[in-house]
Order: sequence, then C-alpha cells, then structure tokens
Amino acid sequence: MTHFRTDLRQRAVELVSLYPRKRSAMLPLLHLAQEQDGYVTDEAMAEIAELTGTTPAEVRGTAAFYDMFHLEPVGKYVVGVCTNIACLLAGGEDLLAHASSTLGCAVGGTSPDGLFTLEETECLADCNIAPVVQVNHRYVRTTTPELFDALVDDLRNGRLDHDVPPHGTLIRIRRSGGLRVDPEELAGERAEARAAREARVATEAK
Repeated sequence: MTHFRTDLRQRAVELVSLYPRKRSAMLPLLHLAQEQDGYVTDEAMAEIAELTGTTPAEVRGTAAFYDMFHLEPVGKYVVGVCTNIACLLAGGEDLLAHASSTLGCAVGGTSPDGLFTLEETECLADCNIAPVVQVNHRYVRTTTPELFDALVDDLRNGRLDHDVPPHGTLIRIRRSGGLRVDPEELAGERAEARAAREARVATEAK
C-alpha cells in the first residue's frame, strides 16, 4: 500500500531511477512528500526509506536537518520574516512582531484558522529590499506593516493563488527537458558497468 498518490508514486520511481545510488534520491523524494501533504509524514518517510533502501530513521534525520522540510503540519502558507542584520536594521523585528499580531500566532506557530505558519528566518538573500518576507519560498516584497496586512488579505481571499501555491509546491509546471531515459534501459546500463568494474577488480587481484 503506497502513501503517495498514484501520479506521485510514478514520479518517485522515476526520480529514484535517475541516481546511481537510490539513497541519493532522498531529498527530491522528501520534496515530493511535502508537495502532497504539506509536510513530511511518518508514512511518507517509511515509503521513502523503502524506495531508497534506507531506514525511516535515516530519512527523518535527513529531513530534520533542512529548514525547508516540516515534520509537523503547517499552514497553507508558511510566512518567513528575516531578522538578520540588514533586515534587522530595516525593521525586521518590528515587522515580525506585527506579523505575529496580525496572524494571531506566536513565531513558530500557526494561525487559529490554520492558514498561516509564521517563522523567523535566516538571511533570505534579498537584502536590497529589506526587511525580506517570503511566503512558501516566494519573495513577496512586503516591507511595511501596511503592505503585510494587504498581503494577508490577498492570500486569504485567493487573489495570489497564481503566484503563491500551497506550501510544499516547489514548481507547478513539470519540465519536459532533462534526463529522460527508460528505467529498464538505465538499469541495464548500470548493471553492465557494475559487472565490468567487478571483472576489472577481479583481474587486478590475480
């Protein structure tokens, strides 16, 4: 029984086939799981472990290392406000406090309606427009309390659905380029390369 939807399970299998070692596909598979559920569930971690030949503990340890992955439910919109030095000097802490008040939740928490999760972030690399705010890893260029409140209103009413997809969605259009090789052909080529390598090692050992 798969935890991934049918279409995402197929994408997961395709992703694994692109890597010489299955475990190398762990990060893209974690993104796939978060795209489906909004966060990385225990069930998804178990399936990723099965796909990559690892253990759920290894998958959890990897996911916990990266800020982009969430191991607990979050809002539809994850709002990040930077308070590093450039943003701090431009009022980042004040904007973060205002965001907390507007959303009705503490930093690290989720709004009562379940729509927003608020985070204090490290540098978001857009320092020329500070303080920097991101929603679901999209720059929103919201630098004042008034602009922040307008942003929240737009998100609540769906006016930014085209620009800001639900949390977990990195891209909404799948690329048609890149590596497109039949999985069986790829597996056969790798088996041949492995056999040739083992034969060479055996010859050198004689």
